[in-house]
Amino acid sequence: MIQTQHLTAALTPLDTALRLVLGGVKPVDAIDVTTEEALGCIAAEMPPVKKGLPDFNVATTDGWALRARDIVGASSYSPLQLITTPPWVESGDRMPDGCDCVLDADLADHAGAIFQVLADSQPGNGVRRAGNDFQAGRSIVAAGQRIGMVDLLVMRKAGLERVQVRTPRVRVIDVASADGNSASSQFICEFLKVAGACVLPARILGRDAASIAAAIVAEPCDLLAVVGGTGFGRTDATIHAMTSHGALLAHGLALEPGRTAGIGMNGNTPVVAIPGAPDQALAVCLMVLQPVLDKLSARMPRPGLARPLARKIASAIGVTELVLLKASDEAWMPLATGHLSLDAIADADSWLVVPPDSEGYAAATSLEAFPLREST
Repeated sequence: MIQTQHLTAALTPLDTALRLVLGGVKPVDAIDVTTEEALGCIAAEMPPVKKGLPDFNVATTDGWALRARDIVGASSYSPLQLITTPPWVESGDRMPDGCDCVLDADLADHAGAIFQVLADSQPGNGVRRAGNDFQAGRSIVAAGQRIGMVDLLVMRKAGLERVQVRTPRVRVIDVASADGNSASSQFICEFLKVAGACVLPARILGRDAASIAAAIVAEPCDLLAVVGGTGFGRTDATIHAMTSHGALLAHGLALEPGRTAGIGMNGNTPVVAIPGAPDQALAVCLMVLQPVLDKLSARMPRPGLARPLARKIASAIGVTELVLLKASDEAWMPLATGHLSLDAIADADSWLVVPPDSEGYAAATSLEAFPLREST
């Protein structure tokens, strides 16, 4: 039996734990990837686009390419006859030189030998002017922004085939199950991938402290997540492994759920020990793992959305608490705090944190919450 009672000192405040582990963390070096590989990654510095998009005037509709000043006053009552038939263009075609508008097919009569215009137009009608899509001198994606499908659409239209990104390498050691395939471990791997990390699942030979310690030092990475075995049970050996290796900074965080989480450093590599229970794994991912990952990838601050509370939130002094929310009639409806059921996790669409110096919030208080499910 592993003796871990000496690790049960007063709980470490969350902000203290984050200061301990984030103090030596620096953003990883940027790497060059194809646009296909960039989806979900965090952009590094991107040079500004040299040319505006499109490079030339483009038709946005099918019709006749004309110069607006040449057909002023034309109408069905006073058709304007043209000596020659104007060029026909289709959406996406380059506009012929000298033409600045596109006239719909039914606003001209060319059934006979004479071409007649039945309506006038304005310069720019049916035309996307050069540079109007995207201005020269600006970057498509700001450094620190998560690259989504819309960003890739613009990149491809701009002719960009490669982009610089920051992709932290995160090793995930699954102690929570014997076969290395626990639900919490799978969730954490998926959470990391969505956040733009390169996930490196690690196998261990056993749940004992020696096997876990060997896995901690086995391969280099930018961040190490150890899932399970963080409690004080007879088979919980993660914290003992971190202690014996000199990697533990704090065990027992003033965090609900997630009190048995731990943080440490393996050399220059931050280590986050995550409880195996689903609600605790979720809380530690959002409030510990995510800040570390964001610093490694130099990610921009995540945007939140402020809404009033539909009912009050009660919280215990001295503990940082995760609250799950659901948007309801332009307000936040609290679903659960403290111990989070799978029902609440499934129903929630947002989350917020109650700091340790607060007893909670009254109904109608406007609070900023963050999306629980990211969109690409």
